[in-house]
Amino acid sequence: MRTTQNYLDDKVRIVGYLSAEFLLGPHLMNNLLSLGIVEESRAALTELGIDLNTIVDAEEEPGLGNGGLGRLAACYLDSLSTLHYPAIGYGLRYEFGIFDQTIRDGWQVEMGDKWLQFGNPWEIPRPEATVDVPFGGRTEAYTDASGKYRVRWVSDRVVRGVPYDTIIPGHHNHTANSLRLWKAEAPESFDFSAFNVGDFYGAVREKVQSENISKVLYPNDENIHGKELRLEQQFFFVSSSLQDMIRMCKFKGFPLDRFHERFALQLNDTHPSIGVAELMRLLIDENELSWETAWNVTVNTFGYTNHTLLPEALERWPIHLFGSLLPRHLEIIYEINSRFLNEVRAKYPGDDARAARLSLIDESGERYVRMANLATLGSHAINGVAALHTELVKHQLLPDFYELYPQRFSNKTNGVTPRRWLLEANPRLAALITSHIGKDWVIDLDQLTKLEPLAEDTAFRAQWRAAQHAIKVDLAAYVRRTLKFDVDPASLFDVIAKRFHEYKRQHLKVLHIVTAYQRLKRRPRTSRKTPMLTSCLAHSCSEVKPRRVTSWRSSSLS
Repeated sequence: MRTTQNYLDDKVRIVGYLSAEFLLGPHLMNNLLSLGIVEESRAALTELGIDLNTIVDAEEEPGLGNGGLGRLAACYLDSLSTLHYPAIGYGLRYEFGIFDQTIRDGWQVEMGDKWLQFGNPWEIPRPEATVDVPFGGRTEAYTDASGKYRVRWVSDRVVRGVPYDTIIPGHHNHTANSLRLWKAEAPESFDFSAFNVGDFYGAVREKVQSENISKVLYPNDENIHGKELRLEQQFFFVSSSLQDMIRMCKFKGFPLDRFHERFALQLNDTHPSIGVAELMRLLIDENELSWETAWNVTVNTFGYTNHTLLPEALERWPIHLFGSLLPRHLEIIYEINSRFLNEVRAKYPGDDARAARLSLIDESGERYVRMANLATLGSHAINGVAALHTELVKHQLLPDFYELYPQRFSNKTNGVTPRRWLLEANPRLAALITSHIGKDWVIDLDQLTKLEPLAEDTAFRAQWRAAQHAIKVDLAAYVRRTLKFDVDPASLFDVIAKRFHEYKRQHLKVLHIVTAYQRLKRRPRTSRKTPMLTSCLAHSCSEVKPRRVTSWRSSSLS
């Protein structure tokens, strides 16, 4: 509550992190660590005859992401809270997460991830902050009472956005930021007139159509209906979030022509990039700011994080689909593009090829809206997630934008929180580190350099090996319980702890197996000196069965 009050301080600028994914992981142990009460909780439960680990293992994981992008978002929220930055994460409250994975006869089977089936004890519904999000329809131009040209959007349907907040505590401090996830609901969930004439599906049609928006993480978009739903998802959570922030400004009487002084918004990849056009609409159409003022506010509000260098992975939306779903936004994007290309042609006269590359509209065939170009043009800061990645963004992916706006590009190296990935994942090793260099490394990884003088300390090295061996013994016990075969803790383990997307992760793992096999064939004598890696890989070859390898000579590598 104190952190929320801090948001309302006029002198505070709030980070708004807009992301279609947040791969948070289970909350219980992470929250206990943040509060510094793990051992106290363990002792209290032990007195009641309850094992804390049993409770931790029972928690359902909110699989609201696919991998790196969603985990990056989660790590940013953790770091922002730990470093005392006021921040709000904004995303979608998917009813079904990534998917549950089972292996049947060697094949991967994907099932619905019903993470909400028993409710979510960590979330706080905020129905008082509900917003309405329009879709479809048409636009109408008119002149207002002062003679100014205006446009109103006459939508043909409205979806209600209901926020649910999850607390993201900082580590051993008094900051508790929020992750606000939006659930889609219909304004009216039941049509009595349709029901009374026997149209039972029609009675709930609007409810079903609206709730589909927050039903599942990333619907298959190979068909037009999947594309439409994904665009609906992106606009729904971005519009809900921007309306929420504008509501906060109005509540405090903060002028919207200074919105960028109140909020710094980060676009996590192109998924929320429709926010550039939506903020313009809200400022111009709903709050009557001039175009020039609204554009200045928009560019100074947004930053854009690029996650992929593959041109085919950069989002593009067909003009006909975009215009039917978001007619006003297409008009705004055309206007942004027209003004921008006039600047480009003035600076590079006669260079039509450059203008075509920079354009927000791809007109090389079927016409598309280029969302990466929109995010880049509408942001004052653009970054990749590693130094090499950022250089490739500047010189290969967006070279024309970099030449035009070099001051906008900088690097922000992707990192993961040591709280979850060391303090929680390997408490023995974390305790060993703390006992030698103190606890400050948990919030300042540069402190780990203090371990360097211990590299030649025989006793410390033995303790380090013992801690690592102990957690491998834990893993071996887990393999025995779940897969019913033994692995040697003295082996080197290669583990992927993730639900596979079959088109990607399994392919990489199979390539790794082929590489390892070829390496063994080329250098069998050298390989025999290394302890055998025993692994059971779930992949799409039904003939392969896990077996224990007893020696190099008598076994083949599956």
